Amino acid sequence: MYGFQEITADQLNALRERGEAFTLIDVRSPGEVARGVIDGARHLPLHLLPMSVQQMDKSQPLVFYCLSGGRSAQAAAFAASQGFGQVLNLRGGISAWVNRGFPLVQLSS
Repeated sequence: MYGFQEITADQLNALRERGEAFTLIDVRSPGEVARGVIDGARHLPLHLLPMSVQQMDKSQPLVFYCLSGGRSAQAAAFAASQGFGQVLNLRGGISAWVNRGFPLVQLSS
């Protein structure tokens, strides 16, 4: 599976509710992010990932998402290829998150 696993919106919400440590990364464009993000997400557009991935904490799981899961799957595969141990992709992206009724917030500057 390209070195990463998929996670559902319900599973991601459960991780958050349990207070588990992970890094949540939104790889969408700035225009998409302006419509709202999952609380706690860091915005890192997909094209900037190669320049930023080595600055991320390898001791924490990485969870990537985009609109529907395609771009974030690319990001997850790249991170896994760079030696990150636990890399997850939100299946269905932020669309799946919203469809399950989970909230969005505005990204803090």
